[in-house]
Amino acid sequence: MSAANKSGSDIAATRRAHTYSCSLLVPPPDPDGSGLASVPMLDIESFHRDGDGSAAPYHLLRPTGELDAYTVAQFREALAEHANAGRLVVDLCGVPFIDSAGLGALIGGIRRIRENEGRVVVYCNGATLLRLLHTTGFDRIVPVEETLETAAGALDRDPGI
Repeated sequence: MSAANKSGSDIAATRRAHTYSCSLLVPPPDPDGSGLASVPMLDIESFHRDGDGSAAPYHLLRPTGELDAYTVAQFREALAEHANAGRLVVDLCGVPFIDSAGLGALIGGIRRIRENEGRVVVYCNGATLLRLLHTTGFDRIVPVEETLETAAGALDRDPGI
């Protein structure tokens, strides 16, 4: 865990990590014709954070890798497992790229969580991804915060979105 993501609640957190496997129905394109096309991978960790006095307990979902048409199924699966989490922060700091399939999966997962009276906040500190979330209007349907502490705090605010 990087120092930027470490906080007091990290120390008290109960860690439960999952790695979701990526199964492809169609092999990825082989751009150079070498026959050695790389298989896209997306690692997803799931944590339960205990409350630290200033914030109530919440779940943290942290995908790492590109979130695109090749990896979206495992992301959907992870979001579905958190549909009843109640309070979820989705940490996109380890996601360098997200396409429309990934954005659609994220919106669908948020919708399911909200249908179960849950709250969701996205934590993202990458300039490119933040610009995408703003340009697409995503930040008008779910709070997007640039630090983990503000994301956890935003779970307690009235979403008003």
